[in-house]
Amino acid sequence: MPGAAKHRAVLAALLLSPGRTVPLARLMAVVWDDDPPVSAEPVLRVYISALRKLVEGIRTVPGGYLLEVEPERVDWYRFEQLVERGRRARGAGNLSQAADALRAALGLWRGTVALADVDSAHLRRSHAVPLEELRLSALEERVELDLQLGRGGEVVGELRALVGAYPLRERAWAQLITALRLAGRRSDALAAYQDARRVLVDELGLEPGAELREAHAKVLQGEETVAPPYEVPPDISDFTGRAAVLRWIRDATPPPSGAPVHLVLHGAPGSGKTAVAVHAAALAAGGFPGGVLFATLRERAPGAVLEDLLRSLGCPEGAVPAAMAERVRLYRSMTASRRLLVVLDDAVDEARVRPLLPTGAGSMTLITSRSPLSGLEASRAFELGVLNPQEAVDLLAEMAGPGRLAAEPEAAARIAHLCGHLPLALRVAGSRLARKPGWTLAHLAGRLSDERRRLDELAAGDLAVRGSLALGYDGLADRERALFRRLGVLSAPDFAAWVFGDLEGLAEAGLLQSRGLDESGQERYGWHDLTRIYAAECLTTEEPLPAAGEVLRDVAGEVLDRARRARRLLLPAEPGSGRTVARTEEQMPATIMLRESAGWLRSERRFLSACVNDFHRAGLHEAAWRLAFYLAPFYELGAHHDDWHETTATGLDAARAAGHRQGEALLLRGLADLHRREGNTAAAAAALRAAQPLVQGLELARVTLRLGLVTGDERAFTRCLAVFEEAGDQRGRADTLRALGALRGDRRLLEESLAGYLALGDPRGEAEALLGLAVQHLEGGRLKEARECAERRLVINRRLGDRLPEAASLLALARIARAEGRPDARVAAQAAEVFREFGDRRGTGQALLVRAEAHLDLDEVDVAVEVIESAMGEFDLLGDRPGLAEADRLAREARRRRGLYGS
Repeated sequence: MPGAAKHRAVLAALLLSPGRTVPLARLMAVVWDDDPPVSAEPVLRVYISALRKLVEGIRTVPGGYLLEVEPERVDWYRFEQLVERGRRARGAGNLSQAADALRAALGLWRGTVALADVDSAHLRRSHAVPLEELRLSALEERVELDLQLGRGGEVVGELRALVGAYPLRERAWAQLITALRLAGRRSDALAAYQDARRVLVDELGLEPGAELREAHAKVLQGEETVAPPYEVPPDISDFTGRAAVLRWIRDATPPPSGAPVHLVLHGAPGSGKTAVAVHAAALAAGGFPGGVLFATLRERAPGAVLEDLLRSLGCPEGAVPAAMAERVRLYRSMTASRRLLVVLDDAVDEARVRPLLPTGAGSMTLITSRSPLSGLEASRAFELGVLNPQEAVDLLAEMAGPGRLAAEPEAAARIAHLCGHLPLALRVAGSRLARKPGWTLAHLAGRLSDERRRLDELAAGDLAVRGSLALGYDGLADRERALFRRLGVLSAPDFAAWVFGDLEGLAEAGLLQSRGLDESGQERYGWHDLTRIYAAECLTTEEPLPAAGEVLRDVAGEVLDRARRARRLLLPAEPGSGRTVARTEEQMPATIMLRESAGWLRSERRFLSACVNDFHRAGLHEAAWRLAFYLAPFYELGAHHDDWHETTATGLDAARAAGHRQGEALLLRGLADLHRREGNTAAAAAALRAAQPLVQGLELARVTLRLGLVTGDERAFTRCLAVFEEAGDQRGRADTLRALGALRGDRRLLEESLAGYLALGDPRGEAEALLGLAVQHLEGGRLKEARECAERRLVINRRLGDRLPEAASLLALARIARAEGRPDARVAAQAAEVFREFGDRRGTGQALLVRAEAHLDLDEVDVAVEVIESAMGEFDLLGDRPGLAEADRLAREARRRRGLYGS
């Protein structure tokens, strides 16, 4: 529209002074660059009037105008605040928090030029240039923090793009050399130094400066400068007593050349095991130059914990092996040359601990557990009991103040006695006294003297002790007591009322906590781990021995029924459901039902995943494998790969325990889908070949179809197609036609597949067929047809709320737009954002490359360079050589267009 550039300049000036008056003179200088025409003031009023139709909050004030907007809603203000927050965190020694804040600040930028679409030399001088300089400083500071945090391997791709964009910036070259050195790529680091020197000499006639020379020298010397990790939580400032166990830990600490030592601190809930481990680690940290690691185990799989520990030791994310055995070997190798202190909190059993023990001479492991872990080889154990009477009073004094306890020593001793000298109970009592300065100790002791209220009094926030759980449980009506016991069969951290019925009574008794409404509109309830354990104990002690199995059998029926119905909505007419006949329009599932199904599964994901393990442990093997099978398409849709792996492994064990060959085959088929998603085609093929002898007929054809997808065997597809057509299995036929069409590049087959999905009422199958057609049309230059297919698919994705498939549709549309000569970087950016949200690095990198190409087509070279830099980071972490090669090609093209190296 006429004057649009002037409107943007006025709006930018108002946004750069949010909530403050911008004088007329300044606005005229902004719009006309200090040379306003005679009619400037009335023209400015016209601009303001037009802006008011688009932007709320523009007010006329004496002497000028004001935009009523909270500064926190303006990106430049948030950027500066985040940079300042990061610098404060760095000053306080919190490097990880500082890096995160600077990363968030830089994430607010679109491109590298501030006010890029605002035509005002005045604003350029006064605001854009300082903001751009701050951006570069923040970027360098963030990279430096990442290097200090041992993330050298993660920033290599980003730094390569940075030096490509700013080849004369010596600090960027120095950081790249340092990152390569920290990633163990010494030869690449030396080559980078030579590249930097060549550029500086050729362009400026200067040798490298001190910082660059120092980075080079460290590569030559093999110097390691990264600070060792220190991950233990902050020490307990009011830690009291425990002299005996601290002395035991000190005496057990091995000498630097001694064999590793593994110490187990065990005891009852609330006995302060974690506090002792954290305090002991703080005291001993100086003796472990390799660093101090910390991991909370609970029910976490050892592989997931190992992944965290490997990253802490400097292993780049993309370099963590997928296989558990390989992770263990890498961990042992990385710890072999370091003297480490490793704290493993809340271990459940020996099997979860063994893979996490460091191997380096002089290393020590502190393990906390409710069990002594008697089966853990070469370990020593110490049982933590309650505090002695004096230590208990001392802990109260630390929390409530020594003066108050000195004034009422008898009441203080009485409170310690009523708390049973249990550290957790004493902390709750001390916390209540600290928050109630008007209370006397005698008053609290009086409240605690009533056994019916004592453990209710010993509650503060989510802190509770076992005795309070017993008192709350005893006060329930019989129906609610039975309900609480039944909950004890579950290991899930939260659940909704549909599992057992109304839970509000238990929430009122303090045994459960409301977590609010979930995505599907259900109220969810959570509980403390001690509550869960106590509920399970009540069930064991008060009900006949088979009670847990009977309760879980009842739960399994409802869980399987709901999961089955949700899966049926996710995959209408799926293979093996018996619903492979054509469906009438009246039978098609409503869109709202499809969306609600996915939403319900998202809400219940942790609960249902836990149920697979619960059922298997209780011997309900068929329920376990069926639930794992029902959940697979949901995990695939949401990229919940860890849950998919864990439930499939448990489901396979359950199917084999039940002797159910078809169940085992179904789960192996799903496991192959998971491996294929992760790019592990060899593992996918192995799973499918293992499934083939277990089944026959149509199910064998379905397994063979997937094997063809992995191996690209066209003959497998044609054999499967014949089987499906003979059996009248329309879903199998549609899937096979889609696979054949994609393999052969045959549009007719894809169209037949699409018609099949439409007849079956399967919108997700329809969407996949449309994507295949869009790709075929694009490759054949039929751009109108390609766009129609991609847009139809996008409508389906959004109607169903399928975010990850939506990203694939957006990426296809971005590619089509570029082929049409209408590059659309915005659509490619949306695709990248969704891929990143779901942790799909390859999809993110591909979308970023398409976005960069669009920016280059639009001559937005600076923005393209930044996007290419991000793509390189993704591909570098994946070790994706083709992706890196394409990103490098685009980077060279960007440099050529900038004219830095000529044509």
